[in-house]
Amino acid sequence: MPSDLTEVPTDELMKEIQRRLDCNTKEEKRVILIGPPGCGKGTQSPRIKYEHCLCHLATGDMLRAAVAAKTPLGLEAKKAMESGALVSDEIVIGLIEEATKQPECSKGFILDGFPRTVVQAKKLDEMLAKRGQGIDKVLNFVVPDQLLVERVTGRWVHAGSGRSYHEKFAPPKVAGVDDVTGEPLMKRKDDNAETLKARLGAFHSQTAPVIEHYAAKVVALKADRPQDEVAASIQAALGSK
Repeated sequence: MPSDLTEVPTDELMKEIQRRLDCNTKEEKRVILIGPPGCGKGTQSPRIKYEHCLCHLATGDMLRAAVAAKTPLGLEAKKAMESGALVSDEIVIGLIEEATKQPECSKGFILDGFPRTVVQAKKLDEMLAKRGQGIDKVLNFVVPDQLLVERVTGRWVHAGSGRSYHEKFAPPKVAGVDDVTGEPLMKRKDDNAETLKARLGAFHSQTAPVIEHYAAKVVALKADRPQDEVAASIQAALGSK
């Protein structure tokens, strides 16, 4: 929202005020999203965030932001990356802990991209337990691998905005061209069948134990259905408050 509120139409301003008032009555929720590339998490996250007044924590984005801002944890992460080492779980947990103290996370969070292993899940649980908190739900986006290959290999992206298209499911008005700017679309280098199949293999082997770790809190979503049907299943899993 612009800093100069005189630029904001009154009806939009009132809707936002009402939304924030409604947020005060929402129950706290801490939610993990698990799903392979192309499963639809990116589509559903904004809906969940808005409906339940949660903050969205994508660990990759958080790492890049911390490095760019040169925070203490960001500097540690940059040192690890420059040396060719993996960023430690402790650094990522530290970033999550810092982020969840922000006002926008007061009603809880959606965690996307973490934890990827049981070790990470246990460290996350320990951090939250120190604050008397825990994970409430784990939404497992289930899509057949073959459909994921079709989804990802048919994807085209506008580099400047990140707008995504699909040659079969959501084609641009003109083939190969962004609807808004008219600029050419591109394919991400990882959006090919060979790379995706390797990523899917790693995903299944790593995350199956995480799903087992949170078994009592996992809701399996049939995520190959239309977006609104998936959203309805998520709403049923998380409740209306």
